[in-house]
This record gives sequence, structure tokens and C-alpha cells, in this order.
Amino acid sequence: MSGEPLIRVEDLKVHFDTDDGIVKAVDGVSFSVSRGEMLGIVGESGSGKSVANMTILGLTRAPNALISGRIEFDGKNLVDLDEEGMREIRGSQISMIFQDPLSSLHPFFKVGKQLVEAIQVHQDLDDDAAMARAVELLGLVGIPDPERRVGEYPHEFSGGMRQRAMIAMALTNDPKLLIADEPTTALDVTTQAQILRLIERLRQEFGMAVIMITHDLGVIAEVADRVQVMYAGQVVESGSLEEIFYNPQHPYTWGLLGSLTRIDKPRRARLSQIAGQPPSLIALPAGCHFRNRCPHAFDRCTQMPPLEERIPERGHTDRCWLPPEQKKTLRMSSAGEIGLEEPAA
Repeated sequence: MSGEPLIRVEDLKVHFDTDDGIVKAVDGVSFSVSRGEMLGIVGESGSGKSVANMTILGLTRAPNALISGRIEFDGKNLVDLDEEGMREIRGSQISMIFQDPLSSLHPFFKVGKQLVEAIQVHQDLDDDAAMARAVELLGLVGIPDPERRVGEYPHEFSGGMRQRAMIAMALTNDPKLLIADEPTTALDVTTQAQILRLIERLRQEFGMAVIMITHDLGVIAEVADRVQVMYAGQVVESGSLEEIFYNPQHPYTWGLLGSLTRIDKPRRARLSQIAGQPPSLIALPAGCHFRNRCPHAFDRCTQMPPLEERIPERGHTDRCWLPPEQKKTLRMSSAGEIGLEEPAA
């Protein structure tokens, strides 16, 4: 997608002052998303992907939170807005689908009542009109017999239906930006595919920008236009979907790709794994944060590499000191583990 970005995040830092030290949850992250575009953000737990996007919604503000940088949305810097200003945007112009719908939906209230409340927060509609809108939304996201379902409680919905109800709630006020945080993690494979197709269809129909947060590159491959890989609070690689999957430049991305299951591999083929554990965000290693787990680390990795475009004119950036030609040699020599093949011409 092209055009003026709907949202532009610049040098975002979200640190938390704790008794044990400063937790650098997000440390200088930048990205942008245009209208109608889907950006996939991928990384292990603790990489900072969810914290960065919850900060967009103003959900990380706390007395011990140190937040800096810019989050420019539709001409406004969200970092500078007070809570009242954020409430006007949150749930109306920017909505979020959370990972666990069962904990996000109130168990004591019927689904229809919760949708009505979300609608009336930002729209001047009476109860009947808001309920009619709730029924319309449940039908829009593929829940059968929505007139009856609005009168049921969350525990009466299946996992997939609860996630659909959360998507309906996110759409109540026609947002410009939808943030989906691990929306398929707790679902079976068939339901995962249905939810991803639903989000993609809604993006196409409504022209929303979407940020898809996940630890699973397989999910990203289904829906994203561009991909951003995060590790230990930083972006380590960013590019188009094709560049990330067929021409990955960072050893961490190689590790993520190598852990994907593939039906075109032998049945007994072993998945590769990334050795070690992610570093503590309180005591990050000097230089490249991935160097203690990287099999290709060398002396220069004790200095922090910048995130920059090393292959001109591709819009593909990475944070690694290895020269492009050496990266290509290393990647191709381990292609059996990574499971990558160049696309056919």
C-alpha cells in the first residue's frame, strides 16, 4: 500500500522504573501504517510488540512509565494527549482486539449489552438503535442467528465466536486503525484461518489500517503487506512480506523462519530452534541484543548496529553487522533448516 501514513511511530521508548532497575520494554521503535495497509509485527514474548501497540492506545501510562518519542495519528501526537483526549480516540478511531476474548468480555453481562455499551460511549443512539447496531455487527462478523445471540452470555459462545464478538466490538465505531494482538493464539487451526480471513475481508471492505501482532510468522504470511521483526524491545528487521520470507537479512529472522512447520518437508524433519533465552530487559547485553544467541556473532557485535537499509532501494532494513554477501551465503547454506526457497521467476 502507498500513500500518506495514517499512523507514524517515531523513536518510541517505553521504559518502566522498577525496584530492580529500568525495564526497557520498547527502546527506539519506529514504524508507519497507511490506510488500508496491514503491518505484521512478530517476535517472541517479551520483545516489546504488545507494549508498543498498547502505548498507541494510551494503556501503558503509569507513574513509573517513562514514555518518549512521537505517535502521530491523523495529525495528532498521541504521546502528548491527556487521558480525556485519548478516550475520544480509543475505541472510536483506534480499536484493539485482545488475545483472550473470554477475559476481555465481562462474564456477568450479555454480549449484546456489552456491544451496546461500546456503541453508546461514542455514538448518541438510544437503546433500541444501539441494539439493532449490535445485531448488525454480529451478523457482519459471521455469527449465525445474531438476533438470538445478543441475548447470550460469553460462556455460551465458542472460542471462535467469542473472538468474532470481540472483533464486532472493535468495529462498533468504524475505526480507522485496528490493532489485533495475537487474535488467533487460543484457537484451533480451522478457526484461526476463519478469523484471519474475517479480518482480511473487513480490512478490504472498510479500508482500515491493521496492525497484526503475533509470535507466529505463519500467521503473518497469510495476511500482512509488510513485516516488522522485534527482539528485546527493538526492531531488528523490517520489509515487505516477500523480502522477509524470501530474502531475510537478520539471523533472528532466520531462526523464526526455521521454526516454522512446512508440509513440503519430510515428515520426520526436525524443526530448528534458537539457542538460549531472550535477555533480561533490565540487563541487556552491550551491543547487539541478539549476539549471545547468534551463531554468527563476531567482535563487532559488541557495538550496537543501526537499523538501516543495506540493500539499496528495497525499503528493507535490518540491524546486523554481517555484510549482505556473507548473509546470503550463510542463509543459503542453512536453507534446509530455514525452509526458504527463492520464489519462481
